[in-house]
Amino acid sequence: MSLFAKKSSDAPRRRLVNQVEPYGSVRQDAFKRNRTLTGATSNISGLAGKNDPDSTRKRVHHLTNHRRKVISVLALVLLIALTLWTFIANLTAGVDVTISGLAIVQPVDKSIYQKTIQDYLDSHPLSRLQFVLDENDLSIYVAGRMPEVVSVSQRGMKSLGQTKFNLVVRTPVAGWRINDKQYYVDSKGISFDRNYFAEPDVQIIDENSKSLPTGIAIASNRFLGFVGRVVSIARSSGYIVTQAIIPVDTTRELKINLKDNATAVKLSIDRPVGEQIEDMSKAMGYFSSHGISPAYVDMRVSGKAFYK
Repeated sequence: MSLFAKKSSDAPRRRLVNQVEPYGSVRQDAFKRNRTLTGATSNISGLAGKNDPDSTRKRVHHLTNHRRKVISVLALVLLIALTLWTFIANLTAGVDVTISGLAIVQPVDKSIYQKTIQDYLDSHPLSRLQFVLDENDLSIYVAGRMPEVVSVSQRGMKSLGQTKFNLVVRTPVAGWRINDKQYYVDSKGISFDRNYFAEPDVQIIDENSKSLPTGIAIASNRFLGFVGRVVSIARSSGYIVTQAIIPVDTTRELKINLKDNATAVKLSIDRPVGEQIEDMSKAMGYFSSHGISPAYVDMRVSGKAFYK
């Protein structure tokens, strides 16, 4: 039986359950290589939190995110401030008016134009922003109330909240008198009653009309061109036209009065101006040489002159 019995020296010693190492004691193999440290784990964890490289990267990442948030907030604030400044800098609260033209000789009452523009802006609130204003629509609005105005355009800011507007006004090529009421006509035939330039040399008297609505075309370009050529060619021939009269019940004839000459001249817009003025000059020479002073001479028929 002794052959199958284990020797007592071969059996490992069993660890006792109640065998506890005294507190504070350190085993000699406690800090050997490849051994797990045991003991005050809470203190070790605290040291790891301060010296761990991963914790440094986390703090850098946190600061980067925080910096991005601050930059985003600042950019948003700047964007809002820039937007507000853009609106304020382009807002029209007051109106300053200038009239273009070096030949203006009459005083200009700017208040009537300022009020008209303000009325337009009151009815179109968004147009108070310069980049929203439709200058063409504004020009139509102002010209509809002030026929002497051709166009209105912005000219930037005079001061904060006050915008400069430049008005282009019509230049008369002829005066148009109806029943002692003075009107003017520009090169496009548009009539108006407020003139800031010198009085035109030609005064057109319409014997067909009793009144004249302003702001509409009362004469064609052909008719005004005809009057202009009559005045120009007559001046080159030594005659100054003072009046151009549209006779009653006709729109194809024109009667002109000459300076220092009592004889009126009847012309036709259907016949070339140069030929009629040449015939007129010959007739006037004939009258002067024969001491004749007729009331009128009719040059409407080529090669003939009828006078009375």
